[in-house]
Amino acid sequence: MAQNPLIQAHVLISGKVQGVGYRYYTTRQAQNLKLNGWVKNLPDGRVEAVFEGKRPIVEKMIQWCYRGSPNAVVADVAVKIQASQGLSGFETRR
Repeated sequence: MAQNPLIQAHVLISGKVQGVGYRYYTTRQAQNLKLNGWVKNLPDGRVEAVFEGKRPIVEKMIQWCYRGSPNAVVADVAVKIQASQGLSGFETRR
């Protein structure tokens, strides 16, 4: 049986992603998928997020980021995959 190790995705989302509930919906989606990590707004207008979990679930979350919240207009999603850091829970950071 193949093992499904935990991974971490560091994601930067650009476009119209602030002031449209993007962090709220990201947190809700990540919690629904039982992922660990966090999401926050950056001063340059992007949203930064870290998702940790099993690869197929993290990839599902990354795909969700291309749509985002109902009023978001996502221009780009940059992803860097790395080893899990053992985060616990999912939070919205300020």
